[in-house]
Amino acid sequence: MDGANAHGGRMKLLGAVLLAASLLGTAARGEQSPWPDDPSRTCFFQMLSGVDGEFCRGDLEIIYPELGDVGCAYIPKCHQYRRRISREWGSPRVRYPQAEKGADLRTGNVKGLVLTDYVRPTPPPRSGYHRYQLRLYEQPAHEAIALSPEERVSLGAWAMESFVEQFQLGSPVASTQFLTKYYED
Repeated sequence: MDGANAHGGRMKLLGAVLLAASLLGTAARGEQSPWPDDPSRTCFFQMLSGVDGEFCRGDLEIIYPELGDVGCAYIPKCHQYRRRISREWGSPRVRYPQAEKGADLRTGNVKGLVLTDYVRPTPPPRSGYHRYQLRLYEQPAHEAIALSPEERVSLGAWAMESFVEQFQLGSPVASTQFLTKYYED
C-alpha cells in the first residue's frame, strides 16, 4: 500500500482492510433466485439491485478466474461456478482502478499487512444466498492497524463497526459484494 498515498500523503489506502470476512456467512434470507438454475450451456449473470446494489460503490473489483469481476452480482450455478468459488479457486484478485497511478491496488497486486487470511465462500446447504462483502478504507497516516487476538481467531465474526470506530476509518472509499449459495442448491 506504500505507493497508494492520497490527500497529499496524509492518508493511505488500507488494502488489508478489504474485510471480505466482515460479513462472511451473513445470509441474504428471503432472497428468491433471480433466474432458474438450469444446466444450460448459456450462463446468465444477474446484477444485484435495490439495497444490495446500492452497497456497491467506488468501482472496487473482485476478479475470479473465468468469471471476471463478480462485484455486485449473483454467482450463477452454471459451469459449476459456485462449486469452483467454494472448493477450487483461491483468493480473487482485488482491484481499485481509482487508486493513484502506480499503486499496487490499482493493478490488483495488493500488498501490505494482511489482517485476516482469505476464506472461500462456503454457504451451508439450503440456507439461501449469502453476501460476501469487501470494503476499502483509507488508513489514517501513522496509524497502526491490527486485530486483537480474539478478532484474529474469529474468522471475520467480529464487530466491524467497532473496528472502524477504533481506528477512525470513517466511511469506505469503495465497497462491493457478491451473493452466492451452496453449490448444489
